[in-house]
Amino acid sequence: MDKLKKDNTEERILDAAKSVFIRKGMDGARMQEIADEAGINKALLHYYFRTKQKLFETIFKQAFGQIFPDIKTLIHSELPIEKKLGIFIEKYISLLQQNPFLPSFILKEISRDPEFLASVIKKQGVNIRELFQMLETEIKAGKIRKMDARDLIINILGLSIFPFAAGPLMIIMFFEKDQKAYKNFLIRRKETVKEFILNSILIKYNIDI
Repeated sequence: MDKLKKDNTEERILDAAKSVFIRKGMDGARMQEIADEAGINKALLHYYFRTKQKLFETIFKQAFGQIFPDIKTLIHSELPIEKKLGIFIEKYISLLQQNPFLPSFILKEISRDPEFLASVIKKQGVNIRELFQMLETEIKAGKIRKMDARDLIINILGLSIFPFAAGPLMIIMFFEKDQKAYKNFLIRRKETVKEFILNSILIKYNIDI
């Protein structure tokens, strides 16, 4: 099979799978429906991806593969904590902007099978203990206030994900159905979340972020 044609078919399958997974969730999605959406037959779909889980893993890895390697690099870098967190927040929100299907999709999968979702994340090489240890070191050094590291991580994720996951409601409630105003709001979220988090944790917040 010609490589260009092969790559194009894979891309069509992945785009179709994203669309179906968002509408139906993992359990509700059917391989036949994904094949129909991609404009191919089911046998060809199975040639590329034997199961729905393999298809999901590929989609998830493609999206989060953009950011997970950076997390490992940041954890072990010599950058000050405010720079590490600032870079992570910016990259994470950029990822959500580029893949707006992710928040609702992930929330559905958390309810469906959190063990599977956790295993996919761990396969990307993210070591949560290393992240906790980094934050505990900063606390002991007196650079950030004493806190449960889990609170900080959950605060960052919540502040970043919610405006995307709740987008349809927010557009109606807060933006009078103005899509452009909502998109501009999301663009500003990088600085808003970064400033909010750093103001809340740094012992002395007098560093230009």
